[in-house]
Amino acid sequence: MASQNTSTASKKLPLISIVIYILTLISAILYFAFTQSPTFADWFNSNISNIGRRLMAWISCWFPFSGAELLFFLIIPIIVLLSVIGWKHFCNSNRDALTYVGILLSGLCVVGILFVWNFAAGYYASTLDKKLGLEREKSSANDLYQTAELLADELRELSPAITFLPSGESVMPYSIDEMNAKLLDAYDSLSEKYSFIDNFYSRVKPIMLSEPLSYTHITGIYTFFTGEANINVNFPDYTVPYTAAHELAHQRGIAREDEANFVAFLVCMESEDPYIRYSACLSVYEYVISALRSADKSLYSQSYSALPYDVRAEESAYSRFFEKYRKNVVANVSNSINHSYLQSQGAPAGSKSYNMVVDLAVAYYRPQFD
Repeated sequence: MASQNTSTASKKLPLISIVIYILTLISAILYFAFTQSPTFADWFNSNISNIGRRLMAWISCWFPFSGAELLFFLIIPIIVLLSVIGWKHFCNSNRDALTYVGILLSGLCVVGILFVWNFAAGYYASTLDKKLGLEREKSSANDLYQTAELLADELRELSPAITFLPSGESVMPYSIDEMNAKLLDAYDSLSEKYSFIDNFYSRVKPIMLSEPLSYTHITGIYTFFTGEANINVNFPDYTVPYTAAHELAHQRGIAREDEANFVAFLVCMESEDPYIRYSACLSVYEYVISALRSADKSLYSQSYSALPYDVRAEESAYSRFFEKYRKNVVANVSNSINHSYLQSQGAPAGSKSYNMVVDLAVAYYRPQFD
């Protein structure tokens, strides 16, 4: 009896794809459990997800470049390669074509599995105000004004230690690697105060395409599928330490944007370095003063006009920088995608949730109000 020609034999879904689909089902069940129980989400985020995040961060630290950015460059060649493989080896029948589609989909499922096991629980864990013992409530105009004043006091103390260019921009006095080391020291110190703050060695990754990325208004991004905290280094220096601390917060399981913003503030303020503290104070001041402007223009003008001249010059310089990127289709599309993603993860405010750091800042400073 003649043996069957292997070139025409029907292809079967490989075992690895079957295993991936089983893990996908388990992941879907886990995700549902997160949405139903903050207690379970807390436990999973602190005891299971942190292992995956640490492992991914450790692997990514071996490469000085951003693996996520490399994947972006390779996406078209990968698509072409997969198309060629499909055409050469899976075109004998419709069944073979469906098998190949099943293999490709299992590959995409890996991304979903990594998301659920390494990051998703943070969106449904107990809120940061509860972990910090803060009373978070709706902020009045006076609350915003007093918070802005306390932040402005910090800026007045810090600005003499900052180097400003004649054009108004401040200058970060060290490299990205040195900044990274200072932030990790601050995370180490903060983790001793709050047990939910994970601490381990990692490195932020400057994005090579930072200038084009600026048109999307993205200053940084944590890529859970590579475990990397990526930062846009095209933006003015004063934004970089705070942005890096924000992405490092995501890397440590702080998923919600307002909470990552506030953890970044706490981390930077834990640092002994004046520029890192300045970065955090000015960044959060901008959120608070923007909310105050909407609530009470008179109090806004009173607060902003009292800022040190150098700080106001920094703000003017930023406005000039950002004008080039302010309005474009790419930014609108990017914001819409991010808005929809955040809403899908239990944040009704979507991309506006970044601004909700204001309520956390007010709750934090309220005990110091007059």
